Amino acid sequence: MTATQPPEVSTAAPRPAAPSPLRRLLPGPPGAAGARGSTLLRHLVLAVLAGTAVVLLTNQLPPYQNLQVARVCAFLCVTAGYTVLVGLNGQLSLGHGALMATGAYTVALVQQGLDERGVQGRWILPLSLLLAVVVTAVAGLVIGLAAARLRGPYLAGVTLAVATLVPAIATIFTDVFNGDQGLRFPMETPPAFLGAYFQPERWLAWVALLAALLTMLLMANLVRSRLGRSLRAVRDDEVAARLAGIHVARNQVLAFVVSAACAGLGGGVYAVLTATVAPGKFSLDLSLFLLMAIVIGGLGSLAGAVWGAVLLVALQDLPSLITETFTLPSGLAQRLEGNLALAVFGLILIVVMLAAPGGLQGAARTLTARLRAGRRTPRP
Repeated sequence: MTATQPPEVSTAAPRPAAPSPLRRLLPGPPGAAGARGSTLLRHLVLAVLAGTAVVLLTNQLPPYQNLQVARVCAFLCVTAGYTVLVGLNGQLSLGHGALMATGAYTVALVQQGLDERGVQGRWILPLSLLLAVVVTAVAGLVIGLAAARLRGPYLAGVTLAVATLVPAIATIFTDVFNGDQGLRFPMETPPAFLGAYFQPERWLAWVALLAALLTMLLMANLVRSRLGRSLRAVRDDEVAARLAGIHVARNQVLAFVVSAACAGLGGGVYAVLTATVAPGKFSLDLSLFLLMAIVIGGLGSLAGAVWGAVLLVALQDLPSLITETFTLPSGLAQRLEGNLALAVFGLILIVVMLAAPGGLQGAARTLTARLRAGRRTPRP
């Protein structure tokens, strides 16, 4: 008779449970609840301090400069998510101007439709911005599913097609989007408790500031979270990331969705600032401006996204500043209006890449490190 073999007992360690999506967005390694809490608290404190400083600044600025602050905040929503996609995950997109247009038209259609039905209330603005984020995130999901299968110039080509397609849709379906004339909706007014003489531009700056702070807070936590480390691993080496158990395609799609949602919020805020949306505002030039802005500011750095947003507003206003300062022929003024900002942006990009490949934020970090090292060096 043969002896019965005892059953084999597996000595392999059990696989850890997959982290929940919410926990993946929290900063810090798994189990480091104290580190996550301290990082989140630090980000909250920085957001409150930055918000307080900007609010105090808007109290001292004239209306036009408050509108410029609002535009910087609107573009910051876009550049913060864009630098996560390009700098943190390594996916090149040339279609974020179209994603901004998607968010802007969503806000315009919602607010125009509610106004035509006589619906009013302070909840309309947050509702329209939330819908802009959701609609643009869905569009980003569709693009991201295609982008996960493409690399390099093929991915750039697909997003470039999106950048030209979305404004064209607005001119084709004129019954919905009113063609080149665009859509108009009621201007956002300050609440009554702020007083009858409160500047509308200051209120718009506060609205845009709140959107920018929320975006920066979420992106700062994402960068330091498990998801952020996964995105960096995919950017550095996809094969090594797969061997480490990271789902490459899923992380790439998620990065595109997050970046698209930020672009939709920025586009929606940008539409609220002018209470009008037209396809000419979201041309291919805007997508190129956004890309150059995050490269000049510093790829993968949220501080670089701030630099890029400031540059976007400053250089877009440069042609009008020159034409107002100097008396120029009408033909030359028109040429400068369309080409000067792009030419100056390209020149700055070349200079920054030669002098500081890490962008303005990289140069600032290098300078700060050298100053600290100089202070620590003992004098003979």
